[in-house]
Amino acid sequence: MGSKIVVNNYGSFDVTMVKGKGSTVYDVNGKKYIDFLAGIAVNCLGHNFKPLVKAISNQAKKQIHVCNYFVSDTGVEYATELLGQTGFDAVYFGNSGAEGNEAAIKLARKYGYLNGGEKRRVIYTLESSFHGRTLATLTATGQDKFHPACFAPYVDCFKTIKANDWEAIKTAFDDTTAALLIECVQGEGGVNIVDAEWAKAAAKAARDAGAIVMADEVQTGFGRTGTLLASDALGFEPEVVSFAKGAAGGVPFGGILIRGKAADVFKAGDHQSTFGGNPLACAAGLVVLKELTKPGFLESVAEKGEYIRKQIASWKNPNVGEIRGKGLMIGADIVDPKSALELEKKLLENGLLTSTAGRNTLRMVPPLNISYKEIDEGLAILKKTLEEL
Repeated sequence: MGSKIVVNNYGSFDVTMVKGKGSTVYDVNGKKYIDFLAGIAVNCLGHNFKPLVKAISNQAKKQIHVCNYFVSDTGVEYATELLGQTGFDAVYFGNSGAEGNEAAIKLARKYGYLNGGEKRRVIYTLESSFHGRTLATLTATGQDKFHPACFAPYVDCFKTIKANDWEAIKTAFDDTTAALLIECVQGEGGVNIVDAEWAKAAAKAARDAGAIVMADEVQTGFGRTGTLLASDALGFEPEVVSFAKGAAGGVPFGGILIRGKAADVFKAGDHQSTFGGNPLACAAGLVVLKELTKPGFLESVAEKGEYIRKQIASWKNPNVGEIRGKGLMIGADIVDPKSALELEKKLLENGLLTSTAGRNTLRMVPPLNISYKEIDEGLAILKKTLEEL
């Protein structure tokens, strides 16, 4: 419907969505879909979640935007709650994951300059990582396919190491290293799991060289992997965490959490965002935090993810290879010569929303409060479609 008037940078399917409830959505023709995608991990509380709708409506009546020359009462309330729940010292608000990672990159560069001069500029990221679509975050992304010649020259002083490679961290970091940026679960790279012991060892090696450690939690943050932050479970205690996607349940929101050696790096004028931390987004964010921190909620995310992975494995379908994930961030490798994109299209036709990741991985990131009824309905569609391949 909109493919001729909206620039199709996304390779979008010719499907126009009009409404949703819970983890079920409907298109303009009234067709029903089970949502295992959640706007790519954005709609963490599903669709038409009443407390979220009410909070957004009430805030819109009161105040939508406040210039960042000032602060809003809702923004202060949200920041206080967020820092209390995460244990960080300060928060910077933006609008997206790319903005959050841009802020992290700039903070790391300034930290390096203040603690080593012009030579301490290098930021290490992981192979197969994904950090955003701006020039800096594209460069930080550890996948060559995101570095086409048409966008060159790219930003300098980025290097990569392979996740879970113990030899690499013995020699990677030195007095030119400003930061190590770890994507806690590599979503776009194929839902690849970072080993906790390796992450702690890599973080120690980077810190021993004088660098700070940062976590990209744009997709893994806010309960997606079964803990409030995925870095909590990995245990490497980053000085900076970028966040976005599920932070406000669908309202654009992003930023970075800061603590320790990174807490006092930014000064007035170093980095800004016109819409960042607007009261509407903060009101939505308060609802998300309230839901995620209810007793048993995050445990249920871990349980639902385990349930989905075990169900898929139990089918022993020859078209499915390794199944990976944490919480409700799930990847299933599709065995060649079958294509994950081919499967994604067939699932869409059959009423299940999913996405692809990496070379040939089906990615599933449903709303965190998805019901078991909707899970089973979605799994039935997936099972039938796999059998038809």
